Amino acid sequence: MATQPTYTIGDLAREFDLTTRAIRFYEDMGLLQPKREGPGGRNRVYSARDRTRLKLTLRAKRLGLSLTEAKDIIEMYDSPRDTGPQLRKFLVVLAEHRRQLEEQMADLVANLEEVKVHEKEARALLAKLGKDIREDPSSP
Repeated sequence: MATQPTYTIGDLAREFDLTTRAIRFYEDMGLLQPKREGPGGRNRVYSARDRTRLKLTLRAKRLGLSLTEAKDIIEMYDSPRDTGPQLRKFLVVLAEHRRQLEEQMADLVANLEEVKVHEKEARALLAKLGKDIREDPSSP
């Protein structure tokens, strides 16, 4: 029987370009559950399962999900139950996150339009004053 690969905290930190502190934080959040070996259990030994959970956690973070949402979703996939409810829950979380992102995007677009209006007004005022806009090094 082949043994499953194991990883040190340093291995995972290098592979995923993380600090060991970040990995310990994910462990404190219950996302990773390494075995403890060595004197006083000082050495963490991460399993392939931990590595996969870390990878999924980072993917969820890139999507903008909270660590709590990531943990809920990841833990659903750990259970051997029917995957239908798990996938439905994942879709609900993604739909809510998409809604939030679309709302933020609408706010950003509105903000950008307001900035453009103010820029145009400021340029017009400078032109009335007979000032060359290029006197300001920050102008395009």
